[in-house]
Amino acid sequence: MSPEDARAVEEHFAALGRPPTYAEIRVIAQLWSEHCRHRTFRGRIVDPRGEVLADDPLSTFIGSVSAAPWVISSLRDNAGIVELARGHGIAVKVETHNHPSAVEPFGGAATGVGGVIRDVLAVWADPIALIDVLCFGPPGSPGLRGALSPRRVMEGVISGVGYYGNNVGVPTLAGAVVFDEGYVGNPLVFAGCVGIVPSGGYSKDPRPGDVLVLVGNRTGRDGIAGATFASSALPEDLVALRPAVQIPDPLVEEGLIRFISAARGARAASGVTDLGGGGLAVAAAEMAREARAGCELSLDSVPLREEMEPWEILVSESQERMLLSARPGDVGRLLRIAGAEGLEAAVVGRLTESGRFVARFRGEVVADLDMEFLFNPPRVTRVASPPALPAEEDPQLEDPPDLGEALLHLLASPNISSRDGVIRTYDTGVGGRTAVYPLEEPAGGHNDAAVLKPLGDGWEGVVISVGLKPRYSRISPYWMAASSIDEALRNNAAVGGRRWSLLDNFSWGSPERPESMWSLLEALRACRDFASAFGAPFVSGKDSLYNESALGPVLPTLVITAVGVIPDVRRALTSSLKAPGDPVYALGVTRAEMGGSEYFELLGIRGGVVPRVRPGESKRALECVIRAADEGLLAAAHDASEGGLAVAAAEMAISGRLGMDLDLTRIPSEGALADRHLMFSESNGRFLVEARRGSERDLERLMASIGCAFARVGTVTGEGELILRGRRGALELGLEDLESAWRRGPWRGSPC
Repeated sequence: MSPEDARAVEEHFAALGRPPTYAEIRVIAQLWSEHCRHRTFRGRIVDPRGEVLADDPLSTFIGSVSAAPWVISSLRDNAGIVELARGHGIAVKVETHNHPSAVEPFGGAATGVGGVIRDVLAVWADPIALIDVLCFGPPGSPGLRGALSPRRVMEGVISGVGYYGNNVGVPTLAGAVVFDEGYVGNPLVFAGCVGIVPSGGYSKDPRPGDVLVLVGNRTGRDGIAGATFASSALPEDLVALRPAVQIPDPLVEEGLIRFISAARGARAASGVTDLGGGGLAVAAAEMAREARAGCELSLDSVPLREEMEPWEILVSESQERMLLSARPGDVGRLLRIAGAEGLEAAVVGRLTESGRFVARFRGEVVADLDMEFLFNPPRVTRVASPPALPAEEDPQLEDPPDLGEALLHLLASPNISSRDGVIRTYDTGVGGRTAVYPLEEPAGGHNDAAVLKPLGDGWEGVVISVGLKPRYSRISPYWMAASSIDEALRNNAAVGGRRWSLLDNFSWGSPERPESMWSLLEALRACRDFASAFGAPFVSGKDSLYNESALGPVLPTLVITAVGVIPDVRRALTSSLKAPGDPVYALGVTRAEMGGSEYFELLGIRGGVVPRVRPGESKRALECVIRAADEGLLAAAHDASEGGLAVAAAEMAISGRLGMDLDLTRIPSEGALADRHLMFSESNGRFLVEARRGSERDLERLMASIGCAFARVGTVTGEGELILRGRRGALELGLEDLESAWRRGPWRGSPC
């Protein structure tokens, strides 16, 4: 607790005329933690003079862009829910498990996956897909003294994600792996889950008098005080923190999935939530708050793995546990449903009209807290002030003598090279719903998004994609966030997705640092501005602050997840080239925007002009790809992102095992661009598409009618080489050399 929080607790109990019990202090600490209450996002941000810059940033910047006709539930439950089709909704949530994964990578990542699955279960949805976005220090870095090396962390996290997803029977379909020295001391692990729920199945109506039923694993000492652990910086000695990491059990989770589906179908419960941060105390208190009630817990009734103190029972974060409320007459049915799945279930309390949180243990009241006090911690005020940032100007450079060699180095670089070794450790097909896989066989090229067909008797699909540009945050947090949104939408549209809903996941350093608060505020402003501009509402999200180590704050990172729909999965596009002779088009405008790019990283340059987002241009390009796909005019599409158009072309060629002959001097561009800009600029809003031969006239008419900037830039060939023609001549690179570089990467010899 902060000194201000401790003072508020002291004053509260002084007014009551008694000291707090130890259990009460631990419950308050959990419920008032940054992890549980998002106090910075609900607080006040001021400048160094005390002038208010933002009041309640969550409502101001995210809540203000969270509504749309297709949104069923946003920002108020364990997961967001949007309409799919024919009486079904899509539930989606992305969580972070950063601190646990730094301490114990396998268990931290595995329990992150388990926890986000339970978030989706807590809105009565059936999990159908997993998302993982992983950020590590460079694989060759030695790491911090007293901590695991980045390579060891990476290997443990990837194994943990695969272990849990593969054993629980939910495919891992979307995500990213990012490397930067800004993650050496503090890796980031984002775990997401998508579920499907009958629209009438999402119903919560807990009331006073309802019985509280705990279902799943027994409670133990693992994960105690995890919420407060996640709300502070990492110390130098991480070994001592291992008890704060929970123990995963995906087979019990698999039973919970079936149990929740059966309980929903039988309408045997009035409410449901998962036991995550803060354990039973937070779950029961939040359910009571939803019912506008109080609660009474009997801690003697909680099934335990070992002898425990009452405060430990309250705040333990043992995994694979759900809390349900049920009318007294339905409790027997609920217990029988749990028993049929081999799950232990126990009545542990009830909702009351008292307005108090009460817990009893062995005949004594160990906690008796006012609900209003519990849910109204002192409001925090954070100071924001801008740091010194690199200049946003394009360095005066000459093109290198061999841009082909530069392209090969980029293909082998950490953030572009093949993720084949990661993705193949995950089950991407379990459940039989996957229509577009993360890898396209036989070459194993990467698709921009995953597509699922969740309704057995229909062709409607769910499209899942992510976007993140953390390196841009070193120069402009605002354009970093804007670019992350643009990238997530481009990836979604590249396979045919539309009618998007967004999730925001912020992983930042300490909010007590003014420069961290300034960059966070800038990113929040961009989220509001560009969600509004694209008509894509935020339906869920999560902030993870205090991501710091002895090396300082983590690289400010925003992950944007886009969930779209596609009317017919049979029209979905992939990124691999399909047929020699097909024409190739570039969509969108290329500019001299190289700041934060992979090319500048290759040269060791910090600074430069970060790519802007021009919503009008981007929206026209998105519409072109979607409509052209619907009309059957395209054979393939790929967004131009890390490494620019040259890398996008190489990836399409590698994936399809076909060549291309492209004249990059024809691409829509602004200003006189050098070949390095034409090849490696990361300007937003751009695609490279393969049109079906014979569709050129219809495609060009469509693009012209929409007003999209486009140009026919080349042709697919069967020659086994990529030809890139620039202002200084042509590059000719064999597909074998391109693929060898792309598969080599910096992590050869690891599971990646």
